[in-house]
Amino acid sequence: MTATTQTEAHLNKFEKFKAEKDGLAVKAELEKFAQLGWEAIDETDLTQRLKWLGVFFRPVTPGKFMLRMRMPNGILNTMQMRTLAEIVQGYGEDGNADITTRQNIQLRGIRIEDIPDIFAKFDQIGLTSVQSGMDNVRNITGSPVAGIDAHESIDTRELVKKVQDMITNNSQGNPAFTNLPRKFNIAIAGGRDNSVHAEINDIAYVPAYKEEHLGFNILVGGFFSAKRCAAAVPLNAWVRTDEVVDISKAILEVYRDRGLRANRQKARLMWLIDEWGIQKFRAEVEKQLGREILTAAPKDEIDWEKRDHIGVHQQKQPDLNYVGLHVPVGRLYAPEMFELARMAEVYGSGEIRLTVEQNIIIPNIANSRLEAFLTEPLLQERFSINPKP
Repeated sequence: MTATTQTEAHLNKFEKFKAEKDGLAVKAELEKFAQLGWEAIDETDLTQRLKWLGVFFRPVTPGKFMLRMRMPNGILNTMQMRTLAEIVQGYGEDGNADITTRQNIQLRGIRIEDIPDIFAKFDQIGLTSVQSGMDNVRNITGSPVAGIDAHESIDTRELVKKVQDMITNNSQGNPAFTNLPRKFNIAIAGGRDNSVHAEINDIAYVPAYKEEHLGFNILVGGFFSAKRCAAAVPLNAWVRTDEVVDISKAILEVYRDRGLRANRQKARLMWLIDEWGIQKFRAEVEKQLGREILTAAPKDEIDWEKRDHIGVHQQKQPDLNYVGLHVPVGRLYAPEMFELARMAEVYGSGEIRLTVEQNIIIPNIANSRLEAFLTEPLLQERFSINPKP
């Protein structure tokens, strides 16, 4: 039963305002909001619905908003990093950004008057903040060393992007998934060290062999909150890589249409699994998918401890290295963001990666350039590759 078909008495206050107006509807009103100023915006639009666009009102800093991006697999290029630095420097009076625990970046101190201009800049460089807050699927995480780790099982980069594009309609916004019962996290692990923290995701894909074919076992229902912490449980399902998008869609549709909505504190996916049992939940996913799912492979390929990826590491590509930089509390300032973009361009391939530990990786640094890279002042003064505990 969807939120729109439940009786008014069974809807909590969040479900009521979602039933009245979809969060994505404020996208068409941004120009008006920018002209009116934050004090003239309807309170629910201001404090809640703008989150569907990644724009978060902060009562402790009235008039200043936090802007949360979407960065599938935590990968961005130097043009994108420079643009984010320009936004922080030019629009954000606080002048800083945070790396999140979902391989993402949040910009702080943004004014609503500047949001249309900022979104126009995002369009030019292939970035978006759509559906990054409230009852949406959050940034989809993958191995921070996907494609460069010699020991990985599956390169997750393209797959993570495909899942995000399905959910957000290629960053245009997708009403099909803007009214989940609660927020939702998806991780796709490709390495052997569980760097995505699979156990705290609503859906986690873990590499596994089934009859010599490499695909994924699926975990479901994990979450971490102040009220309850629940580790994801096996769905007893194995899928090929080309099935991941469809399976994700089916699970999301079951959760959207059948998830619990009366008590917001008990609305995450695990509460539905608790009520139904994993066998019924799996059967409902198969019904939504329209076909049977293979049972899980006997074991998965995660057999290492989690890594923080700090320091210098050889890549699977000959003569290339990736270097992990420790970013204290994940905080970045505009001058540092410009420097990181320059360093990634001068020493690497112009790519920057983020980790769930809120640190940064610069990949594709040639052996011949490594020594010079390690003497950069930014590494000596701020972002150590050998931090103290």
